This record gives sequence, structure tokens and C-alpha cells, in this order.
Amino acid sequence: MTTAQLSDTFALGGDLPVHRLGYGAMQLPGPGVWGEPADRAAAVRVVRAAVEQGVDFLDTADSYGPFVSEQIIAEALHPYGEDLVIGTKAGFTRQGPGVWTALGHPAYLTQQVELSLRHLGVERIDLMQLHRIDPAVPLADQLGAFKELQEQGKIRHIGLSEVSVDELEAARQIVDIVSVQNLYNLTNRQSQDVLDHATAHGIAFIPWFPIATGDLAAPDSPVADIARELGATPSQVALAWLLQKSPVVLPIPGTKSVEHLTENLGAAGLELSDEDMTRLDSLA
Repeated sequence: MTTAQLSDTFALGGDLPVHRLGYGAMQLPGPGVWGEPADRAAAVRVVRAAVEQGVDFLDTADSYGPFVSEQIIAEALHPYGEDLVIGTKAGFTRQGPGVWTALGHPAYLTQQVELSLRHLGVERIDLMQLHRIDPAVPLADQLGAFKELQEQGKIRHIGLSEVSVDELEAARQIVDIVSVQNLYNLTNRQSQDVLDHATAHGIAFIPWFPIATGDLAAPDSPVADIARELGATPSQVALAWLLQKSPVVLPIPGTKSVEHLTENLGAAGLELSDEDMTRLDSLA
């Protein structure tokens, strides 16, 4: 059994089982999630290593690069294994490094899905997520574009990113929503109510920024003591905490390094005691 497979599974939409510890591909492009990486071969290597180590859920977006992340995934893994699930997103335009502008016009969203199909080299996207709700466009129009593509067989499941409970419920009146991707980690729990709601309704909750990139991994971080006691690393503890927080949580730590990837996936086999969880819960 490979490392990621030590984490239990969750069935996205009830029919797509994935191991709960996945891989997020946002860090594959260049600085500011813009353009080509400095070392494309290394980026391809880390994606291949993720799958070799048992990851069967990859999360990306058309805006990562733009398109660079999706293209690297295709270069690394196409033709894909039958059990690999790739989630991508549409709904942001890019004007430069670190610049993100929400755009939810139905024609734009439809175009981006068609481009993602092409860049990933697939006929159907397993999980298509609305990257942000555009406040200037009715939500029914934004999700309607995805629903139409779903009816055409080009999208399997639909998800959301950075939404409130009210927005999630409004969306569920329009289409079946199988996942929510919000910022959530040990030190930022503003989306706790969304996680609780997702847990109650069996909706996947994909926390982005799961290890607060570095903040929690520092040797003097609050999690370092528990990590030392368990013979683990702080990032492994932060991910294990997420996995034990709720059975619907699918953490997607991202990295450009095979070494960090292997370390992160080690969280799948880490068991935190009730006391550990209580101590970690008190950090926020």
C-alpha cells in the first residue's frame, strides 16, 4: 500500500471514490502562479510522484498559469489511470502575477471548460468548480453554464470555491453541489460553519492552504511540540488534524518538491489522540 492510500476514502458525488489526502497543483506554475515554472521537468516529476505515492485526487484550475498547471498534469500523467480524479476550476481571469479577477459570464465559463477539456486531454471533467462567484452575474447564470455542460456530458460533478453557507444553499437550489473549496487550516477557521454544513450534508470540503504554507511548519510553531512527541513533522500534524476533523475533509497540500510531497503524504498514517486534537483545536 502506498502512502496516500493510508488515508480513508470519500466518494465525491457518491460515485467517485478518492483517497482523502490529495494533491493541489497551484504551485506548479511560476511565481505569482503565473507563467512557466523555472524547472518544468521537476514540476512533471512531482505530479508523477504524487500518483506513484497513491494520490488519486488532483486539484487544479484554468487560471493557474493560466493553463500551465493543467498542461503539466497532462504531460505528466496522460493517458490517465482509471481511478485518477482531476478537479479543476473556472471563474477567474488573470492580468499578471498574483492578480485574480472574478468573471462569471456564462459564455466565458463555457469557453474555459472547453479549454480545460483540451488542456487536460479529457472528454469529461470529473469535478468542475466555480472558482469564485462573480457578484455582477446572477448565480443561476453562472451555474447554469456548468449545468448545460453537465447535461452534454462534459462535466461530471460541480463544486464551489470560497462560499458562505447561504451561497452554498442558494447554489444547491440550482444544481447538485458535491464539493466546497474554502480557506481552512489549524490557524484559520473562518469557514468552520461551512465545514459543519458540508459535514452534515455529505458534501466534500476541500481546504485550500491546508498547512498555512510554512506558518505551521516552523520548528517553533505551536504544532511543533505535538509533532516532536509523535515523531512527525508540523505539516504532517496539521494535515492529520484536518483528516480527523471531519470525514468529508479532503486536504490538497501542494508543493514543487518530491521531498515535501512525501513528507505531506506521511500525514495519512498519523493518528492523533483526543488529547492531541483538543490541544490543536485550542490554537485558533
